[in-house]
Amino acid sequence: MLSCVKLTQRVASHPGMLTAAAMRLKHTLPDLPYDYGALEPTISAEIMQLHHSKHHATYVNNLNIAEEKLAEAHAKGDVTTEVALGPALKFNGGGHINHSIFWTNLSPDGGGEPEGDLLAAINRDFGSYENMKTKMSAATVAVQGSGWGWLGYDKDAKRLTIAACANQDPLQGTTGLIPLLGIDVWEHAYYLQYKNVRPDYVKAIWNVVNWENVAQRFSAAQ
Repeated sequence: MLSCVKLTQRVASHPGMLTAAAMRLKHTLPDLPYDYGALEPTISAEIMQLHHSKHHATYVNNLNIAEEKLAEAHAKGDVTTEVALGPALKFNGGGHINHSIFWTNLSPDGGGEPEGDLLAAINRDFGSYENMKTKMSAATVAVQGSGWGWLGYDKDAKRLTIAACANQDPLQGTTGLIPLLGIDVWEHAYYLQYKNVRPDYVKAIWNVVNWENVAQRFSAAQ
């Protein structure tokens, strides 16, 4: 196994190695932990198939392309191109991160209310589960254009926080909050079923929230 120092020296001597390394570490579309139709009637099979196999797949593909271009630019010492690739990396990288969390945040066996330490933290920071749900729903519905509503954990303050991010901005990368639960309000996530009535979609999605997954993320975040 190469040490970091030796690998760095070899990459410096052979710039093409950086591109080769990037290609070996390509991102892949994660499998869903359930069938496309498993979240019906909350989210239709058609939406899930398009959302996962088309939209998420596009973010993964474009992220790989951007990273390959970044590796090539870095090997050439082309800082201008490296900087120019920033928006594509943020958008597609964020899309991949966000959706990878989103799929696991949902479950055909979801719904109900959180339990244990997560519920205790919600009661401490929001007064009650219903208060948290109301505030997060309002913040999510209010996202202008496309974006995400999030329940995140502030590790410094040791408290739960609700936030909204525009477009595919990743929560942790842009706010420092650790993502626990995300609600996608890009229209491709709901329009075929809920049309332009975003509040109905946000209200319904609580029926399939995988609180076990959210609790695991909360435990790991602390």
